[in-house]
Amino acid sequence: MLIRISLIIAILAAIGAGVVNFVVVKDKIGALTDDRNTQRADKITAQTDLAKTQKDLARTQGDLKQTQSELADANAARKQAEDTAEAQTKRADDLTDKLTKAVQERDSAQNDLAAYKNTDYTPDQILKLAQSLKDTQKAIAVANDEKMVMSRTISRLSNQLAQLTGNEDYVVKLPAGLKGKVVVVDPKWDFVVLDIGDEQGVLQDGELLVSRDGKLVAKVVVRTVQKDRCIANIVPGWKLGDLFEGDDVSPAHPAT
Repeated sequence: MLIRISLIIAILAAIGAGVVNFVVVKDKIGALTDDRNTQRADKITAQTDLAKTQKDLARTQGDLKQTQSELADANAARKQAEDTAEAQTKRADDLTDKLTKAVQERDSAQNDLAAYKNTDYTPDQILKLAQSLKDTQKAIAVANDEKMVMSRTISRLSNQLAQLTGNEDYVVKLPAGLKGKVVVVDPKWDFVVLDIGDEQGVLQDGELLVSRDGKLVAKVVVRTVQKDRCIANIVPGWKLGDLFEGDDVSPAHPAT
């Protein structure tokens, strides 16, 4: 009897424990279900927000591209405007210069016209006077050339006369500003060729000093004179060093 009672009590206790466990599990299942539903709702909300954010981002990127394109167009338009303004400014400056030059030419022409009117000459007379002036200038130039030729001839004849009369102290004087260069050197026969001649006023038997860097190298005497060349021999005892092409020459006895 006692065993039966104990068994019944045990069964009742087990049933009570099962009921309690069922109630606890049921509550946990309800809590889990609520939590799952909450998480699902939060996930849906997050996905909705994400989609909206992505949409807003795409729209913002599109707006940014459009803004960048508009900015590039604005920069290009500004550059074109600046180039146009610069070209217009340059053109305005050119026109101003041309206008200034035209005004100066006009004033000069008016002055020439006024001067012409004051001469009381006709245009034909002015042209004849201008031609006469040109002819006179040509004649003067020819006369000056002839004067130079005659002067060189007189100097040459004077030297020859002095030599014929036996004037041993006579020296041939060359133009004070005469300058030249050595172009050929013959060390074997001690003569040089210079780049100056009759047209520069060189005279036969004229003496020239040869120098380099301001130092005297030798003295030479002219033996043959050509139009723009001359040949000179080195004066014995006056060779202080070797002569080279490019050495400077100047008169030993310049005319005053």
